[in-house]
Amino acid sequence: MIGTRRVGSPTDAPEAGILPPMQTATQAGEPAATSSDVAGAASPAGRAVGPGGAGTTARDLAIEIAGVSKRYGPTGNSVFALDGITLDVYRGEFLCMVGASGCGKTTLLNIVAGLDRPGTGTVKLDAGRPAVMFQEAALFPWLTAAENIELPLRFGHVPASERRDEVDALLELVHLEGFGQKRPHELSGGMRQRVALARALAQRAEIVLMDEPFGSLDAMTRDLLHDELERLWEERGLTIVFVTHDVREAVRLGDRIVLLTSRPGRVADEFDVPLERPRHIGTSEVGEVAGTVLDRLRQEVRRHAGE
Repeated sequence: MIGTRRVGSPTDAPEAGILPPMQTATQAGEPAATSSDVAGAASPAGRAVGPGGAGTTARDLAIEIAGVSKRYGPTGNSVFALDGITLDVYRGEFLCMVGASGCGKTTLLNIVAGLDRPGTGTVKLDAGRPAVMFQEAALFPWLTAAENIELPLRFGHVPASERRDEVDALLELVHLEGFGQKRPHELSGGMRQRVALARALAQRAEIVLMDEPFGSLDAMTRDLLHDELERLWEERGLTIVFVTHDVREAVRLGDRIVLLTSRPGRVADEFDVPLERPRHIGTSEVGEVAGTVLDRLRQEVRRHAGE
């Protein structure tokens, strides 16, 4: 049986002042939330506890999102992209986010990454600055695969000899030995995404944010990369937040699935995925859990269409 946890929808809040990226943004006139404040606070319908259970402490948290809202557009004619998102992500957790197009999944990911700023609310990273993997590989075409992977190490002022060793190790880790001197146009789509994954790992981040990284790949390549990603997540003890439109993909990969409402994005439901690993996307067990999540997603889409 799939575990489902209903989360209440916060009320709308006006957009307030914005702080620069990578700082904690707070609601106007309120003190910044501390780790214990966020971890211990209850949502309007009762915050769900994380994988650590009722005894989970703030030390187990990787990301704390509290009351985050975001508007786009001029004052008086703006549109809510996110409305009062409150969510904890735990160290070592594989969290998947699903929802209809335009529900704010990517906006939330960008705010957590520091690429965008919330209008209100707080985002606190308890496991360091995250690495980001986008929908497209976003490799520099004039650099080789090895040079693309090396970039974060260069920016981190890692010595040249150490960089070479680490790049070789990362190429081996993503099974691209012998392809380090190839440029992106010489690689398949799946290989380019492997290079992008290795580049993300080269940032030595504990948190990896992934925005539909396999959406443009064929089913077989995507299935192989699911296996690779799960292996790397387990070996490195990563915390992963993975955005996808594919509910089966979310069930295949996730410990927990967060369903966002249609615009504005709010947390509508959370689903624990109780299936043992390794999983396969085509099994009836994955299909059963995916069906439960998909039914709830359909309800949300219909509700939005009827407004």
